Amino acid sequence: MTSTDRLLAQTLREEAGPLVASLSRRFGDFDVAEEAVQSAVAEALTSWRRDGPPSRPAAWLHTAASRNAMDALRRRDRQRALATRVDPPAEPRTGTDDRLALLFACCHPALAPEARLALTLRAVVGLTTPQIARAFLVNETTLAQRIVRAKRKIVSANIALTVPPDRELTERLTDVLAVVYVMFNEGFVSSSGPTQDRDLAADAVWLAGVVATSLPREAEAWGLAALLTLQHARSSARFDEAGGLVLLRDQDRSLWDGDAIAEGDRLLERAAALRSPGRYQLQAAIAAVHATAPSWADTDWLQIVTLYELLLEHDPSPVTRLNRAVAVAQLGRRQAEAALADVEALAEPLAAYHLFHAARAELLTSLGRDAEAARANRQALALTSNDAERRLLTQRLHSRALEDGT
Repeated sequence: MTSTDRLLAQTLREEAGPLVASLSRRFGDFDVAEEAVQSAVAEALTSWRRDGPPSRPAAWLHTAASRNAMDALRRRDRQRALATRVDPPAEPRTGTDDRLALLFACCHPALAPEARLALTLRAVVGLTTPQIARAFLVNETTLAQRIVRAKRKIVSANIALTVPPDRELTERLTDVLAVVYVMFNEGFVSSSGPTQDRDLAADAVWLAGVVATSLPREAEAWGLAALLTLQHARSSARFDEAGGLVLLRDQDRSLWDGDAIAEGDRLLERAAALRSPGRYQLQAAIAAVHATAPSWADTDWLQIVTLYELLLEHDPSPVTRLNRAVAVAQLGRRQAEAALADVEALAEPLAAYHLFHAARAELLTSLGRDAEAARANRQALALTSNDAERRLLTQRLHSRALEDGT
């Protein structure tokens, strides 16, 4: 990523969401505001790369978006008087509250789940439709239609760009955190930068931080910020020079970002101080054990198993049970046999999950059942479309089964 692209990404993180909220209030039309900012983003991608960034990037974006909004209103022959008498663009201001309010609107339960993430990435984070389509391997037209329907729903349902009242906050926050988590995971599995000029995982880490600092009494918001920070700290070691996936066991830990790991620990401590444990905090605690272990062999697997036991109380999903079983298997051969039995019991709910078959293959290999392991690896290979994961699974078919942990 060039220095211009880094500046643009940072500007969009800080300004896109507040701009959409500000223009929506100013012109009384969410759709016009969002489209105006999106057009300004597209203009910046072309202009800044061609001519270099402006001296005042935020002001440039604010002026361009305001102009686009007024032009759109004139073209639609709607509120002509408003469009001709608006004041000159004001100086841009950072707006954490605006970002948070917009995020809650984009994650409103009235919107289809598949539309929430796409709209969040466009309106709050400032990604373009082509960037989002590339990130999720979705047809651009299909994605655009999803976004259009979501924006129409916001208008027709009169969804306010506000943070919900306390009585609704916790329930709504669950949806917001889930969207940010999915956003991170989509970026985390890519070896080549899914949006080409934006690091989707880094955007998610930033957005989790926005939510946590805006809602400082919400422990799970801090937990998610800690989890994503700790996971992203390992990003430099997750792929080799050829773009191949490097599993946790084999990663060069000297490439991990020590400052980010320390920040993740700090965020986790802040979450724990609120004494309201939850699934993101426990996942972050597990990530912290991995992040501070000097090596795979020296990892405190007993502590990780204990944390998974606690996590099951908050998230008794098959995937959590699978991850616990993989951790149990690290405690010894007898435990590996018990772990395989636990994994086999998950065959039905996780039949379509490629990491179930990959983890099962590793357990089978550790127990000397190589033929069964090869079949499991072939099943995993058939269920994933990610190039880096496919290369790794193919390699394992010619050597040994996939190990847990990426």
